[in-house]
Parts: sequence; structure tokens; C-alpha cells
Amino acid sequence: MKYDIIIAGVGGQGILSVAFVLDNACVAKGVHFKQAEVHGMSQRGGAVQSHLRMSEAPILSDLIPRGKVDMILAVEPLEVNRYLPYLASGGRILSNSDPVENIPNYPDIEKVHDHLLALPGVLLLDAKAVARVAGNQRAQNMVLTGAASSFIPFFTAVELEAHIHALFAKKGEKILDLNIRAFRMGRELGILSGALTARGIDAKTVFALTSKLQPDTVSGDHAAGWAEALAVEGAASRLAALETPIPSGPEGYPTLLG
Repeated sequence: MKYDIIIAGVGGQGILSVAFVLDNACVAKGVHFKQAEVHGMSQRGGAVQSHLRMSEAPILSDLIPRGKVDMILAVEPLEVNRYLPYLASGGRILSNSDPVENIPNYPDIEKVHDHLLALPGVLLLDAKAVARVAGNQRAQNMVLTGAASSFIPFFTAVELEAHIHALFAKKGEKILDLNIRAFRMGRELGILSGALTARGIDAKTVFALTSKLQPDTVSGDHAAGWAEALAVEGAASRLAALETPIPSGPEGYPTLLG
């Protein structure tokens, strides 16, 4: 078994922190891995990406060939486009919806979202909103790490959290706790989003739902209930029209079923 990821974003978004957690999880679990990085300059909003390869068997190259990436994990949505040629058939795109407008002609963000949501295998998450609920919007990278962890083989959530602890413990209990919360909320959103997608719910509807759910109430255990609710005729349009956050559990279903 192997799993190849390109982690993408711009300088200052904590791309290397994501890689730190996954790399150290590989070391602790005895999983073979190789990582290759290209660093951008955060003050210039430079592109940052990391090829991360994980496998049960030894890995010969630290660069992932085109057409072989299992997941593009993007902390900045426009950066996804750089790496689409690397995505394998059936591969997954997991992207933050929040932009870093680091160029003067950055396209309209709704057009960026529409482009991404039309791609196969995409999950778009409002990691900034989730991180804000966790305690600090800078924890968007840990929200996405949590969401990605629901698809990456090899590791349990507890195993990954041990390395989040190692990364943030020296920064104090408050910083550590909010990053753990961000990871856990992201993981539940990833589980829920993946389950809805597997039931045939389109990416645009999944994004609309996850953007409106109260992130600290989300549980992947509610996927079946939401799939039933969203299967009702007109449910998706009613969801899109909602202006206030809704709880993720069964108490939220009547919003769409009613």
C-alpha cells in the first residue's frame, strides 16, 4: 500500500507544519516516506509545495510522477491548478476555500470555487471559519490536516495528534489545545464530507452544507442522516438559501426536510 500527496499553498500558511505531522507519524509507525519541498517566501506570497510519499515498501524517488498523486491537499484554493496534471485517475482534491490574494489579478473567488467544484474528486472546506471556532484562524492548516487524515491510510487520529502535540507543546497549552481542536473538527468534517460524496451528493452541495454547519457540532456519525435529508427534492436549494449556521446532528435535519 502507498499514498502520494502534494501539499500546496503559499508561504506563511504552515505547509511545513502539515508535513511535520505526517512525516513524524511515518517515522513512529515504521512507514517508509520521502519528502521533497519547494519553499516560497511568505512576505511575497510565494508558492510553497511539498511532495510527500508514504508506502509500506521502500520508495526510490522523492518526487511524485505526473498522474500518480492520490491527494492534492491545498491550503490555498488557486494553488490547486498548478498540480492538476499530477493527480491520478480517481485521486482526491481537498482544498481550503479561503484565498490568499497574493497577485494583483487574483480571479474572483466565486469563479475559483466554481472551477474547483466542477472537478472530479474535490472536497472544498471553509477551513478559516472552522479554525476561527477552534480558537485562531491561523490553524487552518490543522483543520485541513484533520480533514485529510480521514482519507490517508496508515494512521489513526490518536497517532497523528501525538505529533501535533510534539509540534505545538512548546508554544503553550492554549496554542496546543486550539490546534488539536482544529484537527478534530477538520477530521469530522472530512469524514462527513467523504461519506456524503460516496452517497452521490455533489461537491457543490457538500460545500454548501459544511459551510453552514456549526463546526464544533459536526460528527461523521451523522452522514447517513444528512444523506437522507439532502436526497429530498429541493433540499439542496433550501440549503443554499440558509443564512444562519445550523447544528450538524439530527436536530438540523428538519431544516431541510421541513
